[in-house]
Amino acid sequence: MQQDLTQGSITRHLLSMGAFMAVGMVFQTLYFLVDLYFVSRLGSAAIAGVSTAGTVFFLVMGATQLVAVGAMALIAQAIGAKDQTGANLLSNQALSLSLAFGLVTMTVVLLFGGTAVAGVGADAATDAAAQEYLGAFAPGLALMFPSAALGAGLRAAGVVGPPMILQTLGVIVNVILAPILIAGWLTGAPLGVAGAGWASTISAGVVCVGLFLLFPRVQTIMRLGLQQMRPRWESWGRIVAVGLPATAEFLLMFVNMGVVYWVIREVGPQAQAGFGIGSRIMQSIFLPVMAVAFAAGPIAGQNFGARNAVRVRETFKQAALISSALMLSMTAFAHWRGDLMLAPFTEDPAALAVAEDYLRIVSLSFVASGLVFTCSSMFQGLGDTRPSLLASASRLLTFVIPAIWLTGQPFFSLHNVWLISLTSVVAQMGICLLLLRTQFRRKLAGMEGEGGRSGEPSPPARGEWAG
Repeated sequence: MQQDLTQGSITRHLLSMGAFMAVGMVFQTLYFLVDLYFVSRLGSAAIAGVSTAGTVFFLVMGATQLVAVGAMALIAQAIGAKDQTGANLLSNQALSLSLAFGLVTMTVVLLFGGTAVAGVGADAATDAAAQEYLGAFAPGLALMFPSAALGAGLRAAGVVGPPMILQTLGVIVNVILAPILIAGWLTGAPLGVAGAGWASTISAGVVCVGLFLLFPRVQTIMRLGLQQMRPRWESWGRIVAVGLPATAEFLLMFVNMGVVYWVIREVGPQAQAGFGIGSRIMQSIFLPVMAVAFAAGPIAGQNFGARNAVRVRETFKQAALISSALMLSMTAFAHWRGDLMLAPFTEDPAALAVAEDYLRIVSLSFVASGLVFTCSSMFQGLGDTRPSLLASASRLLTFVIPAIWLTGQPFFSLHNVWLISLTSVVAQMGICLLLLRTQFRRKLAGMEGEGGRSGEPSPPARGEWAG
């Protein structure tokens, strides 16, 4: 149920919300690990194709941030300020905006998605698999937008448990459908790579419908209605203004991912398959820390709306400590027995060797990545995501350009590509910390003495409600 995040222990809020979010994110990631497991039985070209198409998934995921990040930040701030009218309007406008973006996205992916992934793969078989998977997954990509908008509203209100249950249900559907559609279990009509895409699309539909039904039942602040959903350009503009830098940041992640696939394409499909497996496992490792970071966003947002500077600063401190501890343990495990996480996804020794080397090197940047996630969520809570974008853009200089330059050198190797990636993440962390310190000075200084020092939130600005 909804929570007043301006009261109570910040650490408890982070751990309780983060635990639910971590479980939900684990099940969300299982969508793709389940697909990857069954697709891996079709060969390295199929694995590489699905992994290549996954870059489009990241691009669409970034586009959903245009709505989700802006909605979460603004709704959380309105809730913290006890502005129920504003929170309600923003949730409805975020949903209508998401529906518009979802329709556009599905159209663009169906018309141009195949062209976008063509040529990225190491060979024609990889390109064909990528296009086949993407065509079936296009409706699921569109459904990500309304799901993101509804989830953002719930997260802003501190509601995380029920959405996690829905994610679990979605994965159960995916697990049931994947062998049926991919391998033809029971039906005798295998769809191959396309079956993986359809399994994820159907599962995404189950989650989206469930969120619509769940939304009015787990919180009392926001109510969905057609009248409130009618486009209001001023509200859309506010949401986009906060979300656009976050979208651009995800676009940069897409660029980085695409550069890796392009750089290693000459090594062969086994290299792309190994990187695809390694990067998926790394994303899974990040889930607990990302969950804590995502919990920090609404906590910081509500307390920023309540003009409570001390609790905003404490949110970052506690989230940073928790994320660093988690990442240190994950780094140790990756160096100790990282092979245990990789072996189930390929029987190709060459692909496995690439994945092991990748995970061993990039694991050294896990703590830095955790702090980057934490800073990013704090920027969201403060309602200004431009600093996070600036830090991410630094990787164009510290990773993209050096990696491309490396391809023409006699000492080019995948190992050196991973080392460049490690260095660029550490540099990004340093920039994030400096920019967050600047944001704190600029945005929190005026709140001292308004409840920030005493630890009590300011009186509600407008639209106060009970509960």
